[in-house]
Amino acid sequence: MASIVEMNNVGFSAQEGKIVHGVSIEFTEKKITAIVGPSGSGKSTVLKLSAGLLVPDQGEVYYKGKNIAHMSRGENLEYRRESAFVFQDSALWANQNLNQMLELPLRIHYPKMNKSERTERIREVSAKVGYRKDLDIRPSRLSMGEQKLIAFARALLCEPELLYLDEWVESLDETAGDRLINIVKQKQKNGATVLFVCHDMRIIRDLADYVVVLVEGKVVLHATKEQVINDPELSYYLKMGIAV
Repeated sequence: MASIVEMNNVGFSAQEGKIVHGVSIEFTEKKITAIVGPSGSGKSTVLKLSAGLLVPDQGEVYYKGKNIAHMSRGENLEYRRESAFVFQDSALWANQNLNQMLELPLRIHYPKMNKSERTERIREVSAKVGYRKDLDIRPSRLSMGEQKLIAFARALLCEPELLYLDEWVESLDETAGDRLINIVKQKQKNGATVLFVCHDMRIIRDLADYVVVLVEGKVVLHATKEQVINDPELSYYLKMGIAV
């Protein structure tokens, strides 16, 4: 099966020094890949680099064979419509209410959609993720779990075929987390590709087709879930921060 995202010898540095070292990975289309590793191993950074949210110091990132950094404005807009990112901290804007935030991607990517259609779409997706409260409030009035639900709803609005999820069920109770996991499963059945960062082996066992293990910004293992789970070496990485 073809790859949808490819990272070719990607490196990235920040003020604290080198975070990612020469990462080369191909993410398979219509499959779910878990990116795991101990705290500080560069998982979130690799996810953001693969999504084009960070610009690498070296190497290239390709989406459907196109270098994300060299996309035209039109190509980039199409890529942003076809993909969506859920941040670990939810990344909700403090100066807008929930409805305004959820309307924005629909306004950008579906400019011909009228107000009533946007409202119906927002209500539909909010209910799907389990949020049924007021949408005319700001994020500060939400619990951390409710913020996760809104961030996930925002990612689903444009029916992306590529989902990037960074600890997206953290702060959720088991019922709410299972609901989002089931939505991800259904997305894959409908042809979507999913890349997610997680430290919970229960979720990895339930969802992943492939597992990428990072240590100190380097890929030390990239294999199918079955191969990784049955590999004795993985027990070492589990002890370093992946919950069993």
